[in-house]
Amino acid sequence: MSTTNPESGPLITALRDVLVGPLTDIGQRFSALLTDLVPHDALVVFTRECTGRPRKVAGDATVVNRVTIAELDRVRGELTAGQIRRGPAVIGGRTREVCAILDRTDTLLVLVPRGSWPTTQRFELVRALFTVVATGIQLQVQGASPAYLAESRAASTERARTVAELTEAHAVTLETILATLRSRDLDDSRARTTARETATSALIGLRSAVDRHRDFAEEAMTTAFARMHGELRGLVRHRALTLEMVEPSAAGRGMPGEVAHAARAVARGAVLALAEQRGVTRIRVAWHCDGENLHIDIRDDGDGELDAAELGRQLRDRVETLGGGLESESTTGWGCRVAARLPLDLSVPSPGGPALDALAELGPREVEVLEHLVAGRRNRAIAERLGVSESTVKFHVASVLRKLGAGSRGEAAAIGAEAGIKAAV
Repeated sequence: MSTTNPESGPLITALRDVLVGPLTDIGQRFSALLTDLVPHDALVVFTRECTGRPRKVAGDATVVNRVTIAELDRVRGELTAGQIRRGPAVIGGRTREVCAILDRTDTLLVLVPRGSWPTTQRFELVRALFTVVATGIQLQVQGASPAYLAESRAASTERARTVAELTEAHAVTLETILATLRSRDLDDSRARTTARETATSALIGLRSAVDRHRDFAEEAMTTAFARMHGELRGLVRHRALTLEMVEPSAAGRGMPGEVAHAARAVARGAVLALAEQRGVTRIRVAWHCDGENLHIDIRDDGDGELDAAELGRQLRDRVETLGGGLESESTTGWGCRVAARLPLDLSVPSPGGPALDALAELGPREVEVLEHLVAGRRNRAIAERLGVSESTVKFHVASVLRKLGAGSRGEAAAIGAEAGIKAAV
């Protein structure tokens, strides 16, 4: 396959194949696409949008298994959006020659080349391809399947728990060292002073590392709201309406990354739908935290013409996957309202389980069909509710059974329910 012409059919087809498939494996698919264009030993894609799995990797395990978030953050901090930088960087615990590209979505690509550097023209093509891939990642996260969201939330929770345990263990060790060195039984004051300073520095460094992990796993309530405000301004900038933003209290607790993403996604979806109505001139978006839940309230000043049930169906998966609830209503002459509740603390299935892995393979329409299977509906009823032919439903059911490894509709429904798929109403 020739990859030197960005307009060639094979390259476009290959790029489409990179974007289609489980998000967790997109690094491997992108690496395969770039193999001939830029021969490399390792590839890392780093994005904070994916809080559970921020690194998408492929290649040499001695590199990709050792690269840290701190190393990638350092590389990203040295780049501006759209920049290509070739040169030495600490990746995987040691200095290596790398090519680093930062996309405007704040997604980072790092390549560890094999052999000599390709031409500048090829790296320009890599940057163009990465722009498409980075945007695809962003869109997939914004519309992530319930299985991916649950897995991501579980991964974040597990990471936070592990970091907390490591912090406690190392803190006890270092504090013990400090207590020993302060003992009057040691008469070498200079050695004691040096060792004390070293241990103190190690404690500070460790706690700083924990803070970085905590910052990654959580967003401040006001920061998440400000990000959402910026996104919404961009969505409605060409529309003749006013956004009224009611900011949460700055004293509120932090939000897990998945909750912040879900809250912004609900706001984007609701505001876009409300703004499409005739006569809407104002949309009010409010967040409120009661200490245990984030409450989202979005309403307009229109005539209540929106199909609130359909809007609720579109937004409900993302909310219910995280253990929350959503209500939507339209009142003729009074406007429309969307209200969602997202819990800030939630126990979810551990990542990597067979049900979650299988569900991650399903497309959006297949997830919809599975929701109806969980509800116990037959093909004809599903077809009527989805507005498609019965043969189309049969095709999707067969695909769901195959991907889940289920021998019957009932078994598929049981797998879906176990993994958190809600019955379609």
